[in-house]
Amino acid sequence: MQASITRLTERPTLWPWLLLTPLALYLAIFFVVPLVDVVVMSFTEPKPTLSNYTHVLTGALYQRVFINTFATALLVTVVCLVVGYPLAYLMTRVSPRSAMLILTLVTMSFWTSFLVRTYAWMVLLGDSGPIIALVRALGVQDPPHLLFTRFSSTLAMVHILAPYMIMNIYSVMRKIDPVLIRSAQSLGAKSGSLFRHVYLPLTAPGIANGSVLVFVICLGFYVTPVLLGSPREQMIAGLIGHQIDEFLAFGLGSAMAVVLLLITLTILTIYHRRFGLDKLWG
Repeated sequence: MQASITRLTERPTLWPWLLLTPLALYLAIFFVVPLVDVVVMSFTEPKPTLSNYTHVLTGALYQRVFINTFATALLVTVVCLVVGYPLAYLMTRVSPRSAMLILTLVTMSFWTSFLVRTYAWMVLLGDSGPIIALVRALGVQDPPHLLFTRFSSTLAMVHILAPYMIMNIYSVMRKIDPVLIRSAQSLGAKSGSLFRHVYLPLTAPGIANGSVLVFVICLGFYVTPVLLGSPREQMIAGLIGHQIDEFLAFGLGSAMAVVLLLITLTILTIYHRRFGLDKLWG
């Protein structure tokens, strides 16, 4: 009797696959099919050649935009790390109630859409905005032009993406056993040495998780750089939209999108081999 029950419980069942069917259909219809269409257009529009990829990989304009995109994504990632690491550390040192309050304030940005937050920065950084008014009140007669610059778009992207960095680092810091820190202190480790050789390596997975997440998301940013950034310092998503909206160059835009996708997948593959994608959210 026991053997029969064991055989029944070990028999393969289709229920897990049936439960995955709606998700698989959704991804196939709304993700795989459009992605295949983009790949096909990159090779066939306006005619079946490799000219679109030749333009993207060898054109000076596209190379400059790709370099600017990666430089901006790297800058945003570094600033998010510089801002997020101390704040995440502060959350581990205060009381649970205070930590929850800080986390709530950090995640409040998720409750507002990208577009609304971007327009809010346009108001704050505009020539008639409160920041320029404060600069004039301090005695600066010719204040700098903040809006439609690399500074404004970078600042807005840091504001949008910093919560991803903070939450990843905080989730790892919370799991650090205080016994390890006390043990290092009992062995004579001072504050600087303790941080460099004990605490920082223990938080490295959170830094890696947050950095990869922020960097990859920033590579595909469209709304914020287009509305706040300088036209001379476009990012690749903005250039793709410009090519399609202004010139109807679907093939060229698709080729840029495919190249960006391949670069992003390469970054995620390297991360997966080192840490594992299952750890990307802490």
